Amino acid sequence: MRLSTVRLPAGGTAAARYDGDDLVLLQYDDVGALLASGKDWMEWAARADGDRLPLAGASLAPVVPHPNKIICLGLNYASHIAEMGRPTPQYPTLFAKYDGSLIGANDAILAPAVSDQLDWEAELGVVVGQSARHVVPADALAHVAGYTVVNDITVRDWQHRTREFLAGKTFESTTPVGPALVTPDELPAGASGLDISCQVDGVVMQHSTTADLLFSAAHIIAYVSTIITLLPGDVIATGTPGGVGAGRDPQIFLAPGQEVVTRIEGIGELRNTVTADLATPPG
Repeated sequence: MRLSTVRLPAGGTAAARYDGDDLVLLQYDDVGALLASGKDWMEWAARADGDRLPLAGASLAPVVPHPNKIICLGLNYASHIAEMGRPTPQYPTLFAKYDGSLIGANDAILAPAVSDQLDWEAELGVVVGQSARHVVPADALAHVAGYTVVNDITVRDWQHRTREFLAGKTFESTTPVGPALVTPDELPAGASGLDISCQVDGVVMQHSTTADLLFSAAHIIAYVSTIITLLPGDVIATGTPGGVGAGRDPQIFLAPGQEVVTRIEGIGELRNTVTADLATPPG
């Protein structure tokens, strides 16, 4: 099953199930609300009927617009660790985002006026379906609602202003998530072994497989659930493979007008154009 959060012509949003060329609108405002509705959300969503919108031309919001938590991993592919010149971590490298950074699958990425170091990071997203606290890796995937595509667009110079990543990772309207949540029954266990790529203006910048994750989805869920309770709708971005702009010689960064296409096999693609943020920062 594939689920999205769609913007409605009359305003607002709704969770929706894919049915051929249509989106079947469900009685929840977004996929996050659907996941929080109870343990039977999947069975209910699979059989529910409602008004329909054509999939073609639909305006997709972030799959979960307002997750309680957005947890991200750095340094989780050997190729990215090598290009950044970092040692292999013993434990998952965790940081967070706020929901104001999230955009839909075809929305504009806002390039902040305060930096010219906007970088791409294709990532597998894991969406939590059931609360998880102190779970072990063998049981962790039972808590997954599904998988999605994330691009952890990063403002590199702000990321490296201090040892903490947050400032460069959560700029307003920079992180596309979508186009859909794909339930685990449609993908390999843990969404492992899927082709993942990122193109900029048609040029392949990243190309790898989710089998190369240093810490798997199950390991990440178990680790994070030791720290804090994961809730339905929480989004985990599992890290990016090699090929980012900052890891190249010379370095390459995004500019307004460029198109970023992020794909994961079996899940879908994000197609976003970089647009200058016209808001004037305080001088």
